[in-house]
Amino acid sequence: MSLKNQLISSPVLDWLCDEAWDLPSQIDALETWLMQKGKDLEPSNYVADIGFDIRKEATGGGGVLSSKSMAIMGQIGMDVYFSEYPSAQ
Repeated sequence: MSLKNQLISSPVLDWLCDEAWDLPSQIDALETWLMQKGKDLEPSNYVADIGFDIRKEATGGGGVLSSKSMAIMGQIGMDVYFSEYPSAQ
């Protein structure tokens, strides 16, 4: 998942979950990043681009984005893009 500021010429702020393509892991990583680093960003226009694949073994459920994380995203001006990719398996 990449985290970007759309107003700065060097767009990538951070890269999370290098090889993790499942949505729950990526949401957990985003929430951790928001609590540790994201909350201190100046308000601007940020994007968290979550690229995930379909879990063939899934039977429901998935990741939960907490209201606390959504509040931080609202304060700093971050949108989330969900980019679904076919499974490599």
